[in-house]
Amino acid sequence: MTKNPRAKAPRQQFPPAGCRVLVSRAKKQAGALTSALRDLGFQVVEIPFIEIRKPRSYKPFDAALGNFSHYEWLILTSVNGVEAMFDRMAKKKLDASSLAHLKIAAIGPATKAAIEKHGLKVALMPREYVAESVVTSLDRRVKEKRVLLVRAKVARDVIPRELRRAGAQVDVVEAYETVVPQSSKRRLRAVLSGKRKPQAITFTSSSTVKNFVALLGLRAARAALKRPAPHHGVHTASIGPVTSATLRAFGLPVDIEAQEYTIPGLVRAFVNFRRRVGTRQ
Repeated sequence: MTKNPRAKAPRQQFPPAGCRVLVSRAKKQAGALTSALRDLGFQVVEIPFIEIRKPRSYKPFDAALGNFSHYEWLILTSVNGVEAMFDRMAKKKLDASSLAHLKIAAIGPATKAAIEKHGLKVALMPREYVAESVVTSLDRRVKEKRVLLVRAKVARDVIPRELRRAGAQVDVVEAYETVVPQSSKRRLRAVLSGKRKPQAITFTSSSTVKNFVALLGLRAARAALKRPAPHHGVHTASIGPVTSATLRAFGLPVDIEAQEYTIPGLVRAFVNFRRRVGTRQ
């Protein structure tokens, strides 16, 4: 299990029963988190902070897909990237066997599982499911190797930058892009200004944080998470330290942080927090 020794104690409490949680994942991805929370008795409202779109141009992506033989490592950092790659391969009539010679690195268990569904083996999954851990796991293996990184249009540059420093030749291709779903703006404002506000909002990536601020505006975002009393108001639930760092960079609180940086880890963080709160009341 990936532990986070830097995780801080919750800033305040929220009621241990009848909690209403706003799930902010993209509509296509929200199901697993929503179902897990509902099974545990949480009330869930879904408002996506992210919309997944195709890249504006497939030319660089298609060029990379047609040259798999030139690479020795393939790095996939999300389920979205895996799905986008195989969808495009299908349209280009490329079989998964064209990847058989590659050593594949997956950033976490969900990405690994998505790759394995296509009959491929994952050679490496880091102990911590963040870009820095991918670099640590790969830096001694990729010197003078050609590496293909498939990712979103806007993403942190930790992996390509550090692997190039380690002597790798890294090509980065955009398989999809994430945008702010403007249709969520009215719903989000209505939910946060209504009588039945959520006790918590999930943040499963830095993009969900940035888009939350984009949808509300920074001042309104800070005001929405400012609580008048310990047991009232809206709490934040972060999937891991990178997402938490983005929250803090905007001056937003971090109340719950998963110790394993996955959706199941985030659900466990909710359960553990609720249990701790319950023992104090």
